[in-house]
Order: sequence, then structure tokens, then C-alpha cells
Amino acid sequence: MKKIKILAIVGSLRKESYNRQLALEAKEIIGDRVDFTILDYQDVPLMNEDIEYPAPDAVRRVREEVKSADGVWFFTPEYNHFFSGVLKNLIDWLSRPISDKEPQVLAGKPAAISGISLGMSGTGLAQDHLVTLISFLDMKVMNVPRLTIPSAMQYFDNQGKLTLEAIHPQLEKQANAFVNFIQAK
Repeated sequence: MKKIKILAIVGSLRKESYNRQLALEAKEIIGDRVDFTILDYQDVPLMNEDIEYPAPDAVRRVREEVKSADGVWFFTPEYNHFFSGVLKNLIDWLSRPISDKEPQVLAGKPAAISGISLGMSGTGLAQDHLVTLISFLDMKVMNVPRLTIPSAMQYFDNQGKLTLEAIHPQLEKQANAFVNFIQAK
């Protein structure tokens, strides 16, 4: 049986973002059961139809990575009750048809969503907005379980490092559910 490929998309470009760290924890928890990759998309330009055809190299590269994935796991921050602008920009590029003969790469892809934030709402509102968008784009969203982690400051150790062992059971539950969700599709 072919190894499942999960592509993680982190909604923050910051190197030490909490959501990048959460994605790395997910990668560690999921282990060798799947091929788990974090998408690097910091070189993707702002969406601009003037440069859409032919698409810039960075856009072609991320489209191919999404196309080859069996599922996409979003790790989103929450900025002003919404997901980030960089994530919206990436999704805008991914939502466009590759050509008049080849549709956009998100349609039919299984998707999971997690997020951690400093605020009290976790990333629940951002996740709700993200579900609306990616459902419209025909992604198959795993609605349960979703992981929203509020008050990230409680997970810092004395050296100021984010430690996420306390949420491992919830993250492992979501990881297992997502693998099963992908296999069922």
C-alpha cells in the first residue's frame, strides 16, 4: 500500500510561529506512518491576474506539491478573528485553474484544520472562516475533530520555549482521524 502524503500548510511565514511549531509536533506524533511535509510558500507573489498565465515558478511549485498530496492539513493563526493574509493569498493562487483543460488543485482534497493562538478563542473563528472558503473550493473538510488551542502562553517553559506535550493526546487524536479520513476518500 502506498504511503499517504500529508501536506501541512502553516498560515504564518514567521520562522518560530506557534502554528509552525504545532505542525512540527504533528509531524513528530504522526511519525513514519505517513509522508508529512510542511509547504514552503514564502516566495509566492501576491495574486495578480496579470501574471497568472504562465504562472510564476513559485506558484507552479506549490500547485504541484498540493496536487501530489493525499490530504492538506492547515495550521492557522487567528489575526483579528480571521486567518492570515498570506494564507488567503496562497489559497487564491491554488484556487485558480491551472489551464483551460486542468482544474484547480484543491478540489476533492481532504483537509484538516488546527491552530494555536495567544487569545482566548484559540483559532476557532479563523478556522470557521477557513472552512467556509475551502468548502466553497470543494475541499473535503474533516470537521471533527478540529483542534483549537487558546492561551498559548501557558505552554511556554521557563526558557521561553513553546512546549506542546500537554496537547499531544488531542493532536494525536486529530492526526489519527485525518489519516483515516484520507483513507476513506
